Amino acid sequence: LHGVNIVVQPGEVITLLGRNGAGRTTTMRAIMGLTGARKGSIKINGVETIHLPTHRIAHLGLGYCPEERGIFSSLSCEENLMLPPNLKTGSDGMSVDEIYAMFPNLAERRHSQGTRLSGGEQQMLAVARILRTGAKLLLLDEISEGLAPVIVQALARMITTLRQKDYTVVMVEQNFRFAAPLADRFYVMEHGHIVEQFSAAELDAKMPVLNELLGI
Repeated sequence: LHGVNIVVQPGEVITLLGRNGAGRTTTMRAIMGLTGARKGSIKINGVETIHLPTHRIAHLGLGYCPEERGIFSSLSCEENLMLPPNLKTGSDGMSVDEIYAMFPNLAERRHSQGTRLSGGEQQMLAVARILRTGAKLLLLDEISEGLAPVIVQALARMITTLRQKDYTVVMVEQNFRFAAPLADRFYVMEHGHIVEQFSAAELDAKMPVLNELLGI
């Protein structure tokens, strides 16, 4: 990453776009303190986190859903959901009942082992696990990748609901059609740099530039 400068306002949905290897996942990991070296400044609600360990950053109300999901195969769906502690951020996490209302698939599979869940159900569980902790800033890395359209639509409804509940969401997405109607603002990365930033209102005008930057 080189001179990456991103501002996210409370309640916004932000999407990081770019080709594979552009630096989007590294940006997410840097925010969470999961990279080897960090320089510069990363502030969460005014708190400088550049020298904080990951567990301290999480307690500021951040939740990170990595691309690999990290579901424990030996635990049931509900055991995976109950595993993380409440972050005690001053904001109560969603109750299990609220989560099951948002993700009916998980309610049906609550006693199923992690390995028996479909890819889409595992993705729902990975996000739901964060919502239970009280995190209000969600970092979601490629949550729509490789999933059936019906599951992608369910995840889109989830993000819309979270925005209505004043959650802040930063998404890394390869699926532009998924991200476009959801995001308030977009950043485009290339070779570790931010090369474009624009609002949802500017999206149509920016399409020629996006086709050039994101096309293969």
